[in-house]
Amino acid sequence: MPLRFLVVVVLMSLAAGRAAVVSAQSLADLAKKEEERRKEMKGPTKVITNKDLAPVPNGTTPAPADGAAVPATPASGGAAKDAKGAKDAKDAKDAKDEKDAKANEPGKDKAYWAGRLKGLQETLDRDQTYADALQSRINALTTDFVNRADPAQRSVIERDRQRSLAELAKLKEQTQKDKKALADLDEEARRAGVPPGWLR
Repeated sequence: MPLRFLVVVVLMSLAAGRAAVVSAQSLADLAKKEEERRKEMKGPTKVITNKDLAPVPNGTTPAPADGAAVPATPASGGAAKDAKGAKDAKDAKDAKDEKDAKANEPGKDKAYWAGRLKGLQETLDRDQTYADALQSRINALTTDFVNRADPAQRSVIERDRQRSLAELAKLKEQTQKDKKALADLDEEARRAGVPPGWLR
């Protein structure tokens, strides 16, 4: 009885293993087919909105029912005037929308300019403080390196020193960017007509 049971268990294990291999193969085949299908698909389709379409002047023929575009050609001087009028109306609407967008822009008052200046100054101060701390660490590592006799310890100290030097170089570059950002803010404020007292 145990031998039969063992044979049945072995046969069932083999059958289950074979079914798993078959299903794995079918999944691999499905993945390959899907990959081929995606490769055959053409590039992304363009979505056309009303903004992409030219305005249709009054008195022109409607577009065909099959959706094919027909270029609008003025049949007479009146149609050309209508097209020009539609273009002028569109330009006026665009100008009004732009003016409204500027009117809805948040007010750039003294608090706005002072806040920007404070943020840039804090960033510069933080980067300079970190650079000073790194320079102190580099000085300590250099002193430690000179005073060590063990080559293994000197190797570890030199590695740390090189990392700190690389980080210090990046920080100095960032500090220059911070200073440029402050200068750019001054220039932007000058062009916007901001009173000088607002950036102090």
